[in-house]
Amino acid sequence: MAMMDPYRAKRASLNPDDALLANRYAPLQTPTPALRNLKSTRFRFTDIGCVTSHVGQVYDPGIMAYRPQKTPLPFSTSVSWDSADFYAAARPESRRSSTSSYASFGSAHSTFSTTQTTTTSVGSSRSSFTTIQQRSRSTQPPPPVFKRLPLEIYEYILQQLRNIHTEPYIQSCATCYLRDLYNLALVSRTWDRAVRVQLYDRIHIVGHDSASQLKRCKMKSGVRLKLLRRTLRERRILAQYVHELKVPNLQSDSGDFSTETIDMVASIVMACPNLEKLVGFYPSYNHTFNRLTYALSTRRKLKEHVWIVGENDEITARSQIQLPPGLMDTQQAASFIQCHDSWSSLTTLFLHSQPNAILEHDIFISVFERLPSLLHLAISSFDIDDFNDETLRYIPPLQSLRLESLSGVTCDGLSRYVSSAAALPLRSLSLLTLSISSLQLISKLLANLNSLTRFSISQELSPTLPPEMFMIFQPLLASASLSYLHWDIRSPLASTATDHLASSIRAHGFPALRTIRAPADPYGTLQALCKPRPQIALPSDKYNAAAADLRKANPSLYARTLHAAREAAQQRIEAARNTVHFRIVVEEDGCVSQVYDLPGFVGTVGSHIDYLLKPDIPGIGEAICGWGDLLKDEGGRGNGDDGKLERGMEGCTGLWNASHPVGKKWWWHTERARWKGIELERFF
Repeated sequence: MAMMDPYRAKRASLNPDDALLANRYAPLQTPTPALRNLKSTRFRFTDIGCVTSHVGQVYDPGIMAYRPQKTPLPFSTSVSWDSADFYAAARPESRRSSTSSYASFGSAHSTFSTTQTTTTSVGSSRSSFTTIQQRSRSTQPPPPVFKRLPLEIYEYILQQLRNIHTEPYIQSCATCYLRDLYNLALVSRTWDRAVRVQLYDRIHIVGHDSASQLKRCKMKSGVRLKLLRRTLRERRILAQYVHELKVPNLQSDSGDFSTETIDMVASIVMACPNLEKLVGFYPSYNHTFNRLTYALSTRRKLKEHVWIVGENDEITARSQIQLPPGLMDTQQAASFIQCHDSWSSLTTLFLHSQPNAILEHDIFISVFERLPSLLHLAISSFDIDDFNDETLRYIPPLQSLRLESLSGVTCDGLSRYVSSAAALPLRSLSLLTLSISSLQLISKLLANLNSLTRFSISQELSPTLPPEMFMIFQPLLASASLSYLHWDIRSPLASTATDHLASSIRAHGFPALRTIRAPADPYGTLQALCKPRPQIALPSDKYNAAAADLRKANPSLYARTLHAAREAAQQRIEAARNTVHFRIVVEEDGCVSQVYDLPGFVGTVGSHIDYLLKPDIPGIGEAICGWGDLLKDEGGRGNGDDGKLERGMEGCTGLWNASHPVGKKWWWHTERARWKGIELERFF
């Protein structure tokens, strides 16, 4: 008799219980004689509701190196899904026949099983079947952890990477950030899906093109813009991701943008259907058609826009022979108004007038009516005939309002505005260079605006009280919601208004106030009401030679810069530190043993107010950011008006990552400015 190979011998000796029981690692048992009688057995399952698999997993160290295998049992079973029996099992009257059929299966099973099964529930049979099916699946290793992570985890990782590259004093730049995103996209398909959104959500193109790109494409400028336009046009799905676009400020020698540059940016805007912001590129609008203005007017999801109204020769010539209104013809007025028809999602609007520019009163009203979602509004430098007290009445309900250098806005107009229902939702109000002469107006403003949390006033004229008010009750100025106050009255006679403010703070007129910024506080009146601070001057103040030269040239100049204000505040702290504020005397047995002198300080112990002398934007000299900071090339920090780096200011070449093992070929790029951007929310 021929010898049977070991594998077939093992398979012939398998016990069916090893495949049917819950433990798939059950040891092999001795074969029973009843196994041979099961080869021709035919089972009919009518009341169980499931089919038991006849493929079992057997764990045997002698087979396939300790790996569980799918091994067919040495008998075959057939299941009859006869329709009559199936429906009979579902009918209550056939319950007895079904039980007898199942009992026959139990008796047959008892011949080779040590435990006789007589009744089994449908639920337990299904769960056993599911467990057996799960154990009979392939034993492939589970996928890596990063493939099972939700997409939100990748988004948080990428958000942290963006924060690392965009912090104010970090050494990286936009090019380094895009390089890291590109490398992450090459890791796997999962990373590519996550990075793709971040890579095109905010597109920031900063600085000049590299010389190799210009040579390869045979162009003088705008290589990256053309490559971006080609990508967005060919892959429309990527263009839908773009929400914010920053293009390089490619100005000509005269300081204006060339028509070719404006048309290039306009073509990119037209390729981005979901564009919300165009950052850092603000050409002036002189009431003539240009493709960029038209392209932006078609973006229905645009959320912020900056108008720089320039001079028009025809309007200027017309103003020499007639008085407003009517200086703008019908076509010019209609073209400007129609640009706002599709901006139902616009929330932030800036309007700034260059010298001799005109935008008439009626146009302001029509624009306000077409912006239902407007929340933040800034208006600057318009003539008295363009924006005045009458125009102020048509401003819609806002959350933030900034009025700057408007000769047509008076105290009476502001008084009517703050008394109207449209001013009640205001949370931030900035009145800059408006020459407010009434302290009563400021008192009324703070009292009526119950939602106001930020208030800024900066002007040369000192507001006063009318002469007939000889009796004053404190607090004269009060607000229950105000948490931030910028008080900058630069007149030498401003001590009266500042004293009233200090008296109101002492009388608990500002219970929610937490921050005061007072660049013009020559006697430290407001500093004495805030938390004591050991140091106000910044380490960089000692190297500010420009401010020192300004003080030497005009010693009587009132403190107009934050550098001078910090220096004066620090001098007051040093003077108080040289005086004895407290003296502790220790006596032992009637004799003085020790004496401790505690130096003085400037401030009020227990106060909740911080005395702040830092600018809105790190690196600028003025406390409040102005239009010049917004219009400067590449964000206005570190670059000149010609787009080149100023002397002493280094750009980024990727040198901060020079320790990378790949070497310079991997981290180096063309030197570009570390542009951090100015969010328009900083202006409010």
